[in-house]
Amino acid sequence: MTGIDGKVVAITGAGSGIGEASALLLASRGAKLVLGARRGDRLEALAARIEAAGGTAAWTTTDVRRREDLADLVACARNRYGALDVLVSNAGVGPISPFDELRVEDWDQMIDVNFRGVLHGIAAALPVFRAQGRGQFVNVVSTAGLRIVPNQAVYAATKNAVRTVSEGLRQEAGPDLRVTVVSPGYVATEFADSITSPDIRSQVQAVDFALSPDDIARAVAFAIEQPPNVDVGDIVVRPTAQG
Repeated sequence: MTGIDGKVVAITGAGSGIGEASALLLASRGAKLVLGARRGDRLEALAARIEAAGGTAAWTTTDVRRREDLADLVACARNRYGALDVLVSNAGVGPISPFDELRVEDWDQMIDVNFRGVLHGIAAALPVFRAQGRGQFVNVVSTAGLRIVPNQAVYAATKNAVRTVSEGLRQEAGPDLRVTVVSPGYVATEFADSITSPDIRSQVQAVDFALSPDDIARAVAFAIEQPPNVDVGDIVVRPTAQG
């Protein structure tokens, strides 16, 4: 199956930001969406918006920290559409702070959502992809892992863990499965809301050159629309003004 039309795409973190923008763009190009996020009201509204525009969407409340929720997301795709072609692991949090603040609970949350959540998605989707003989993982990471800066070390570490796992998965995947990593730079999303350090949150909110989530959604769509023998491994999308 080439292009996007008719593909079944599940997206975590679909309630806002990059996940929401990706869902809208892919639906407009004919994909059948399965939306996952913790806020069911957001998912219900997004699914209604997609269907009002002539698209197709199902949704299920999904906390990526719970392995069973990812299994339910994949099962929703199979029960509704009979298959799953793409899993976009987009859910993420960024309560970044200086090490000296010792916000260990925040570190645990980033590990559980940003890294363990992706592993849960792989565990749920990989057997389905193998049985189908096709499938694609699109893992959303961050340019924070490409340039390490103060206050973001744990966040960057979780994103680089996903980068490492993605490359290993790509090498094990064989000729029938594809693995893509998308690394956004500054993007105007709700990311800053999760930052627990007030000083760091103010700094991030002051950035005035952030990209739109739609800019990242186009990168996700580009990777998905390639022919089955084309594996787009790593896409970096950052503002031209970002250092």
